[in-house]
Amino acid sequence: MSIFDTFEKKHDYLVCVDSDGCVMDTMNCKHFHCFGPCMVTEWGLEEWKTEILDRWNVINLFSMTRGINRFKGLAMALKEIDGKYTKITGVDALVEWANTAPALSNDAVAKAAEAADGDAKLVLSKALSWSKAVNAAIVLLDESLKVPYAGAKEGLAAAHTFADVAMVSSANRDAVEEEWGKFGLLAHTDIVLAQDVGSKAACIGAMLKFGYDPDKVIMIGDAPGDCDAAEKNGVHYYPILVNREKESWEEAVEVAFDKLQSGAYAPYGTQKKQEFLANLGG
Repeated sequence: MSIFDTFEKKHDYLVCVDSDGCVMDTMNCKHFHCFGPCMVTEWGLEEWKTEILDRWNVINLFSMTRGINRFKGLAMALKEIDGKYTKITGVDALVEWANTAPALSNDAVAKAAEAADGDAKLVLSKALSWSKAVNAAIVLLDESLKVPYAGAKEGLAAAHTFADVAMVSSANRDAVEEEWGKFGLLAHTDIVLAQDVGSKAACIGAMLKFGYDPDKVIMIGDAPGDCDAAEKNGVHYYPILVNREKESWEEAVEVAFDKLQSGAYAPYGTQKKQEFLANLGG
């Protein structure tokens, strides 16, 4: 049974919301303490640790590739490391897989590794080992680091008064469900679409099949991938700006949701996208 089989459309409007870096203030700590350090350990990169971790954070947090799928980010980082610091066996196979695979998840990379041989099998197996280590490290993060942004819960509650709300995240399902459940966010959420379901664009597309008018659908996110997922489906996008998260959520409640419901979102959305790109240096 698909997760979509249990979903019931209740409103004409649909609000899709990313998790890490958008609702949950977890993106920085996960990359600082889990993703980058686990890559350094898995590939034995301690000699260049400082430079490599700085570059990891730029790729995944502070540029136009913010929020990229973990395996795409890994492939990008390892390709650079292969060219600048030390040979990464099989890196081209990882890059090829990350760029062409229909799904990018632990299950997907495990199946790809099983079907591969030689250097490709090695690098894909190591990617799986790294991803599992990341998930384990995230579980062990100090709970004080994993909290919602100020205004996010109120924003979700406001959206839920007039719209169905879908969490649309590329993060690990267990992690996001635990985080959202702890802070009562799932009470304002109708369906959880995480890494295991598919890409954000695919998840939004699947939700549109329930009969929503695209002009009554909005994706709230903090990264270019969220914007791209919205545009691929012809729905609106609202950005949670990096380092301006509280203000962004307040504006969503005070301005964006009213614009959406009045049918006047498009010009406002164009303005918000320009602010979003400028904020990430795009």
